[in-house]
Amino acid sequence: MKPLNSKVFPMTSAIDEKGQLVVGGCNVMKLANEYGTPLYVLDHETIVAKCQEYRYEFESRYQNTKVLYASKAVINLGLADLIDSQGLGFDVVSGGELAVLKAAGVPMETVYFHGNNKSYEELNDALDVSIGRIVVDSFHEIELLNQLAGEKGLVQDILLRVSPSIDPHTHVYTTTGVLDSKFGFSLETGHAKLAVQQCLKASNLRLLGLHFHLGSPIFETEPYAKAIEVVLEFASEMREYGLELKEFSPGGGFAIAYLDHDNPPPVKDFADVIVGAVKERCGALNMELPELTVEPGRSIVGPAGVALYTVGAIKEIPGVRSYVSVDGGMGDNIRPALYQAQYEVVAANKMFEKNVGPVTIAGKFCESGDILVRDAEMPSLEQGDVIAIPASGAYCPSMASNYNLAPRPPIVIVDNGSARILRRRETYEDLMALDSR
Repeated sequence: MKPLNSKVFPMTSAIDEKGQLVVGGCNVMKLANEYGTPLYVLDHETIVAKCQEYRYEFESRYQNTKVLYASKAVINLGLADLIDSQGLGFDVVSGGELAVLKAAGVPMETVYFHGNNKSYEELNDALDVSIGRIVVDSFHEIELLNQLAGEKGLVQDILLRVSPSIDPHTHVYTTTGVLDSKFGFSLETGHAKLAVQQCLKASNLRLLGLHFHLGSPIFETEPYAKAIEVVLEFASEMREYGLELKEFSPGGGFAIAYLDHDNPPPVKDFADVIVGAVKERCGALNMELPELTVEPGRSIVGPAGVALYTVGAIKEIPGVRSYVSVDGGMGDNIRPALYQAQYEVVAANKMFEKNVGPVTIAGKFCESGDILVRDAEMPSLEQGDVIAIPASGAYCPSMASNYNLAPRPPIVIVDNGSARILRRRETYEDLMALDSR
């Protein structure tokens, strides 16, 4: 067995004597044969290692730290169990994500609820399960939540999401901390100040601190330092209105390598900058150090995932392009079409074979934009080969759709040579289960 030693594949990845890809001790060709393709494979060891890396790097520098897993990256009952077992809390952005964590038996006091337009039903459910924190994101939400909590005789702990107007230099669709964003109360416009005052006056809300999120994926550490300085300066100014900053969160958004030449900062660098900035600013402003909350999601499950597809039709256009079509595509991974996301790709059953030229890996969906990887250097491919796309653990299954009425693919988790289903493949019957006539 030859270790793969790749920054984009799970840490257990290797190549066996037949030149076939192995993840978590499992030959992926056997996985594809047993579970079918498209198939998402998650490596247990990588997930555990990333959870513990975040806890160690932040807690060793700042003991009063909570690491919350950002459930929107991907969540289901099995993943909730695994991540909870590693001592992480969770953040959710919907009633559905909250329902999964409740069903998994996750301690609700470790759950934080985000979102720019939480519904009456979602807030009601969150209060009923005694959720840990609600991160308030609009004036409408302040009023609605205060009313709901009052009707239940509760005082709900909240954080206020603010927008520091710092550009994290990522894709425009995933930038969230700038002025022109649907998220957060802007510091520039004075809305954040008004929101603090309104929350402090709300008799059924307890404002514990501030939260911001710059976007994702962020390949630089400097935006965090700048935003922390700006937001803590604001927190200091709000002391005259009665704000005591007990908790503070710079969100998540930590980048991973999608391509071999990507060089995202290691977790320790993010921890150095974030912790250093919090300590320096609080010291300079004569503020007590708050509890620190960070929210990695992509950077925990993203590197653990590999998507497997089977090659079907191949179309050669002389002098133009070679299209290799596979049995999945934008229905299970919308990121390339939505964000122009780029991935590496390998032939899982031909790992030792030399590349013969560029091909474009196309999906099977009825859109010209359904391209997974463009101009990838690959060995000679033929129908029935299996290709593997790494760094696919985050936002691929969670953003999957039933476009063209395609069943969403299964997810398996591999560990030390064994595999088990985390989510079965949908059936045609599943697709029609909610229909009526």
